[in-house]
Amino acid sequence: MSEHKDFGEVVELIIKEDGRFDKGAYYFVRQGLDHTLRNLDNEPGGHPRHVSGQELLEGIRDYAHNQYGPMAYSLLDHWGIRRCDDFGEIVFNLVEYGVLGKTENDKKEDFSGGYDFREAFLKPYLPKNSKGELHPEQS
Repeated sequence: MSEHKDFGEVVELIIKEDGRFDKGAYYFVRQGLDHTLRNLDNEPGGHPRHVSGQELLEGIRDYAHNQYGPMAYSLLDHWGIRRCDDFGEIVFNLVEYGVLGKTENDKKEDFSGGYDFREAFLKPYLPKNSKGELHPEQS
């Protein structure tokens, strides 16, 4: 970006061009990235290292559970995020607008096939029977 814009202004510009995701989705991904960076080892000298698509997916899942627990699935759906590929779309929109950087090896496909949303965000909160197994109608 040639001009310095704050994150909120950039998100407003993005959603005018690409309305697939609610602005909350962009803030969530940004916070998920910050969470991921805090939990990864830094490069020598304390500089944050590059985060791969798969690392970001894992960090986002962890962040969603920590922040929103059983509401994560519903919130993500409300924001228009329904699969891991959607995280890639959001990340690359932010890259295109100069908010995030990428290496020449990074691509949207890095976010494909990460995990099933129902398994990742719903299943951990479904009631289990006395043996710790999910009820048959919930599996």
